[in-house]
Amino acid sequence: MAQKQELDTQIQSAGDAPKSYVVAGAILKCNCGTQRTRLKIPFSHGVYIKGKAQMTVEDYIPGIHIGSFGNCSNPLNPAVETSTMVDIYGVKKAPCMPVLTMPWLHGKGDTEVEGKAALLSQCTHKCLHGGDILIEDDGQQLDF
Repeated sequence: MAQKQELDTQIQSAGDAPKSYVVAGAILKCNCGTQRTRLKIPFSHGVYIKGKAQMTVEDYIPGIHIGSFGNCSNPLNPAVETSTMVDIYGVKKAPCMPVLTMPWLHGKGDTEVEGKAALLSQCTHKCLHGGDILIEDDGQQLDF
């Protein structure tokens, strides 16, 4: 059974913008999507912040950790290119199905959770369809 462990919520770095650890329920945004989604985890890694499961850079699997961002508007996405759906501005869209093939970038490698770098609020991801995924809220203060 995993041992429950609580960590500090903020990371201090000289000269950098404040960073924080990301927990389950964090809000994600894709610049090509029409809506935000929440970061999910099926099983906790055993480390908690404010009673919420801490996330790692390896928590990036579409359909498990990251859901749909609504509709995608990036014309580089083959589904958008062939879509007949358009918004009120004439922009073509298709249902978002993120394609992610590697962990989040810029995790905190010197803070590990189950041997993996901790996920930070400044981490980013890139969908193979061209979207830039950001962590809009670390989830620490949110209710599920």
